[in-house]
Order: sequence, then C-alpha cells, then structure tokens
Amino acid sequence: MTISPLTLLHVLSLTTLSLSPIHAQAQQANTFKYVGLSGVSAQQLFLGTPTKVYIVDKTENNNATVNGHPAWATEYDLTTNEFRTMDVLSNSFCAGGTVLGNGTWLNVGGNQAITYGGVSMPTTQQSGQSPYKDWDGGKAVRLLDPCDDESCNWVDNPSLYMTSRRWYPTLETLEDGSAMIMGGCEWGGYVNYADNQNNPTVEYFPSKGQPFTLNFLLKTMPVNLFPLIWLLPSGNMLVQAEFQAEIFDYKNNIEYPIADIPDCVRVYPASAGTAVFPMTPENNWTATIIFCGGTFLEADQWTTTWPINTYPANTSCVKISPDVDMNWYHEDPLDTGRSMGNFINLPDGRLFLVNGAHLGTAGYGTEAWTIGQSYADQPLYQSWYFDPRQPSGSKWSKAAVSTIPRMYHSTASLLPDGSVIVSGSNPNADYVNKDQNTTYTYFTQYQVEIFYPDYWDKPKPNPTGMPTKLTYGGDPFDIGLTLSDLRNDTMNINSTRAVIIRTGFSTHTMNMGQRHVELDTSYTTNDDGGATLHVAQVEPNPAILVPGPALFFIVVNGVPSNASWVTIGDGIIGEQTINPKSVLPRSTISAQLMAQYGYGGNYVRAGTSTGASSKTISIVNYWGIILFIGMAVSCLA
Repeated sequence: MTISPLTLLHVLSLTTLSLSPIHAQAQQANTFKYVGLSGVSAQQLFLGTPTKVYIVDKTENNNATVNGHPAWATEYDLTTNEFRTMDVLSNSFCAGGTVLGNGTWLNVGGNQAITYGGVSMPTTQQSGQSPYKDWDGGKAVRLLDPCDDESCNWVDNPSLYMTSRRWYPTLETLEDGSAMIMGGCEWGGYVNYADNQNNPTVEYFPSKGQPFTLNFLLKTMPVNLFPLIWLLPSGNMLVQAEFQAEIFDYKNNIEYPIADIPDCVRVYPASAGTAVFPMTPENNWTATIIFCGGTFLEADQWTTTWPINTYPANTSCVKISPDVDMNWYHEDPLDTGRSMGNFINLPDGRLFLVNGAHLGTAGYGTEAWTIGQSYADQPLYQSWYFDPRQPSGSKWSKAAVSTIPRMYHSTASLLPDGSVIVSGSNPNADYVNKDQNTTYTYFTQYQVEIFYPDYWDKPKPNPTGMPTKLTYGGDPFDIGLTLSDLRNDTMNINSTRAVIIRTGFSTHTMNMGQRHVELDTSYTTNDDGGATLHVAQVEPNPAILVPGPALFFIVVNGVPSNASWVTIGDGIIGEQTINPKSVLPRSTISAQLMAQYGYGGNYVRAGTSTGASSKTISIVNYWGIILFIGMAVSCLA
C-alpha cells in the first residue's frame, strides 16, 4: 500500500498529539491566589532576578525587623514565597526608581526621618535618632545589585546623594543606560506648591552636571508630582502632568508644548493607569501611550478642605503616539471610574489592569472626612484585560476578581512565567492592623497575590536556544520549536512572537520603564512538524528598548513560554555598541507541509514590511505553478 505524504504527515501529527505530555497547571487560569506575606507593605516593587522580587516601603512600624529596628525593605523569594528583611538607611517614602544599563537598580528620593504615626523628627534629629533609626531620605540614592543567594543588600551611602530634595520624583532609563530623574517636591504634601516646595528640575544618575530647570514643571502646578514621562523611539521624552503635555528634547534641552490631555487629570494623585502599547515590527516600533481613569478637578480644587473620597474617578481612556501624531484619541472607556489602577504588559500583547478605587484619589490624612485615613473609598476588586488589537467597543474583557482591597501604595509586576505578582496597599501614615485599629476600614496589606491569566491552563511552549544576551542589531539567532510547542499545528508558527518585556519599577500606579517590544522574525518549518524561528536582534536604536535586564518570551498563538532572563546591550552604563540591522532569511515551508496545505490554499502571516524578513508566502501561488507545470508535462506526453 502506498501512503501519500499528506496522509503520512497526518498520521505523524496524530501520533505526536497522542504522545504529547499534558502540562498540568496547579492553579486555575484567570484567578488570583494568595501565596505569602511580603514582610513590609509593597509601596515599591520590582523583579530583580528570575526568582526574586524586591519590595521597598516607607519608614513605618512593620512587624518584621532588621538590625534592631522595623524593616521597610524585603527580598521576596518566588520559589518559597518567603521574605528576607533588608536594611535601608533612609526613609524611602514615595521614592522613584528604575534599572540602569548595567543591571543595578536605582531608588531615589523620599521623606524626612520620622517617628511613630509618620510624624517628622526635629531637623536636628534626621540621622538615625528616631525609634525607627531612619535617616532623612530627601536626597537619598539607594543602589541594589540583585542576587539569587541572599548576599546582596541595599547600598544607601550619603556620599552618593543628590544635591536637591525629591519627594515623588519620576525616573526613566536612557539610551546609554543612565537614568533621568525628574521633578518631585522638597517636603511632601497632597499636591505641590511653589513656595519652598516645588522642585522643577531634572538631573541624571550617574551625574551629568548640576540639576537644570524644566519650565513644564513650573507651569503645571499644583498637580505635577510623579510627572508621567516616557522615552520615545525618536529619542525625545513625552512629559505629562496636570492637563498639560509636552515633547522634551532632553539632548538639546528644548521643550515643545503639545495639546492638553482630554477629560481629566491623569498624574498623581489622580493616578490614572498608564502604559505603552506593544511596540512591534507591524507598527514600526511606534510608542503609543494609553491613560485610563484619573480625576477631573480644576487647579483650585486640589485641596483637602472637602471630602475628596466621595468624588468619583473618571472612566475616560485616551492615547497618543507622539512620534507620528501629536493628537489625542479616545479609547474604549473603563466600566467605572478608577483611580490608582496598575497597567501591566502581558506577553500576549494585552494589558492587564488591576488595583484601584472608584471614589477619591491617592493620599491619606487626618481630616474628619477620611475613611480611617484614606482619601479613597470603594476599592475595585474586578481586574480587566485590554486588547489594543481588537475593534473599538470590544477591547475590554473581564479578568479575575480579588478579595483584597488594593488602593494607595499598591503595586504589581509581570513575572517570568507570565503570571503577575500583586501586593501592597496602605492608605495610612503608619502600620495599621485590624486588631488594634477597629474603627479603620483599610489596613496595611502584607498579602502577596499571584494573578494567573487566562492562558495559564494551556500547554506552555518549551523552546530551545533561548538567549541570555541581546544586542542592538547584528546576526539573528534561532529558536527551536517542536510540533508540541506549536500546539500540534505547524502553521501556528505564523502566530509565534518573540517578545521582550522590561517589567519596570512599580509604585503609585506606574511601572517606571515598563515596555513590551516584539522582535522581527521569520521561520523555517521542518518535515516533523516543528519549526525554527529566526529572530532578529533588537532594533539598532536604544531609544526603542534601553539597555539593561529584561524578560524574553516566545509566545505561540497567545501562550507564552517561561521567559529567559536577558541583558539588552553591553551590560554597562555608557554608549552602547550599535550593529547593522539584522537581516533575516525568508520564511520557508518544507515540501511535506506544502503537500499538506497545498490543496485548498493557505496564507502565511505577514511579519513586517522591512523587506528581507517578510513572512508573506502564498502557498496557493506555489501550487498553482506546480500544477501548471504538471499539466504542461502531461500535454507534451
């Protein structure tokens, strides 16, 4: 009996399917799971290694201790769900942070040394005299080189401190792996004000000279704390605060005002959720930034003389792509107004929105109208997916429902397995628990949750050849995928993506430096149904993706692999090596697969418009030529 190639491939596919391992997942998809305690409240949080998350809190009376005083920093182990306390010298209340090009994490600014209840120590007692033994953190620079063996600790050395005080500063890593430090205030408060308070300056770490004034931060009073900033592929910055926005050419110190953001205030304490859409070959790595929620108040309404926690947050979502279009566009709105929602880039191209409240804003105080001390009320437990690829009106879909209120000082981050860690929330001046503060509604939260997205119960691809270093341009590399990795359909190679995610420094509804960048790819399929994915290096423009550590995923038909931990660039702070743009081979399909898909036709996904790396292959055309030749041969015979 003669078996055709088409029948043989079909039999092999069925055999492979029957022998493929079933990837059992212990946790149900699209759910939250409580996994452990953080030790300190996660006001600031970031992924430092594949297995370690680092948490920084403000100085307060946490239960965990270190070196004879309450701890306000921990290392959380994702494999054991246990924490190790870490010592930080200075008060890191509302500090900013980012990761540098050499992999060192930077945490800057904060508050004065305080005592019980968040009360400031006298000016003569700002160097460890309080019961918490904390120091003034207003000029602080804290550095950490993460580790997997519990040997690393924060370096909080006053000799490295800034020259000006910054409470609520924003940081962004630059093309050379250094950090821009923007804005903040001198002494704290609900919003900013001019007299002896506003710090309208920019400086760099490592230092590139004295701080200089950004006029934008003089014009956007009183709501310009934690200004929202993004490095764009053009090498300029988008800066947004109050209702205003501008393009900042930081290399030439030129500010270009653009149209005001619509509908409401998005910056802290209105605290809209913000993120950059996936930057892909299809959109030529364009940065589109989305803002969802916030609060509409005029400049003179940002006071604490009225019950802010009764005022609904906004439902509006808007986006802008500053390098190609200076106009603002509306996106599908939220289901209900939300302040303090965190957007997390998922490897499959969606955004995950979690945390926040319907009424009020970020902040706390002792006014008669507060809920305990909270300036917000009605926490939102429902989380959401946002898919920018879907048509208007269909971009939001429900994710999971948590049981823990996550409002002021909540955080979240993507993890290497594609899940999301969620922790924090403490809208109080100091540690507050349920037993000792029975009149309070919102307490200090130590609980750590993991959110498992809806792809969690699908078999993960297990690619081979995953990199540990990516360069700017240069020779492409190959990733191996079996038929099982491709979910027993070789043509899923057309929906296979190579994705890099910088998870960012999470605090106050921002993940500073978070990015989703897809690399250009082509492929070669194999007769056994597997395939080789040819992957370009990072585009030779560090403004698209700055140097430093990141996660590298292979995503097959919407399901991510476990990530490889990669270093982008040279692993240094300084000018990066730039190579010529990668040139990929054209996508090819094996003869056996041509036979399988030739009759009836098929169309392989177009990958990019960059020429040599295009994935466009028409099998119908291929077989049309073969059939034509066959008919001609028959006629001649």
